[in-house]
Amino acid sequence: MPLPGFDETTFSHEGESYPVFRRGSGPGVVVIHEIPGITPPVADFARRVADAGFSVYAPSLFGTPGKPFSNGYMVGQMARACISREFHVLATNQSSPITNYLRALCRKAHEECGGPGVGAIGMCLTGNFALSLMVDESVMAPVLSQPSLPFGVSAAHRAALHVSDDDLAVVKRRAAAGCGVLGLRFTNDPLSPAARFETLRRELGDGFEGIEIDSSRGNPHDIKRSAHSVVTLDLVDQQGHPTRAALDRVLAFFAERLKGRGDA
Repeated sequence: MPLPGFDETTFSHEGESYPVFRRGSGPGVVVIHEIPGITPPVADFARRVADAGFSVYAPSLFGTPGKPFSNGYMVGQMARACISREFHVLATNQSSPITNYLRALCRKAHEECGGPGVGAIGMCLTGNFALSLMVDESVMAPVLSQPSLPFGVSAAHRAALHVSDDDLAVVKRRAAAGCGVLGLRFTNDPLSPAARFETLRRELGDGFEGIEIDSSRGNPHDIKRSAHSVVTLDLVDQQGHPTRAALDRVLAFFAERLKGRGDA
C-alpha cells in the first residue's frame, strides 16, 4: 500500500528485503515504526521529521503501511513479531537479528545523504534498536521512544536494554565521546518501565537524556494512564503539552547532531 507523500523503494541486505518509504532532503533519519506498523500517526511523525529538513527512511518491517491502528491489528502483529526469527522479544543481553539489516540501512542513508551521520528512532518493540544501531559509526543521533524490549516478565527483564555486552561497551564508549542517547517514555507505562531508564542512566551517565512524561492519576495534563506512544498515537500536538515538547526535543536533537545547530 503506498503512503501519500513518500517514495517507495526496496532495500535488501544479506537475504532480507523490506519496503522502505522515503521523503525529504537533508541528513538521513531512519524511522523504525512501532507495533502494528506504519500507521497514519507514524507516517505523520515521519513527515514532520522530513519537513524539518531531513531525509526520512522508514522501513516497513511488519504490518500494512498506512493501515489505521486497531487493537485487533496490534494483537495480530504482536503475535507475528513474537514468533519471528528477526525479533527476540525476551532477550536481555542480545540484540534482535533485524538490527543487522537496520544498521545496513543506516549506512545506506549516510552514503546517499552525506553529512556527519544519520539519526535513528525506534518505537515500542523497536525502541531499543537505536542502541544496537549505535555500534555503527554512521549513527550519530539515536532516539529510544518507549523502548519495550525485552518484555518485562521479570525484574531483570524490566531493567534490561536488549543489547549484548559487547554492543553496550561500544554504546558506552560512543556516548562518553559525545554521541549521547535520547529516551522518551510515559511514567505509568508498564511496557517501557522506569527500571530501563534507570539502567540507561547508570550505564551512560551524562550520555543519556531521558524525558519521562507524567501519566500518573490526576496528572496536570490529563494524560491517560494507558498512554504509551509518545510521538505518535498519544501525541497531543499543542504548544505547552509535554508530548509536543518531547516531539520538539526529538527534532532539535536531530538538528544538533546532524546539522550542528539547536533548531530543527
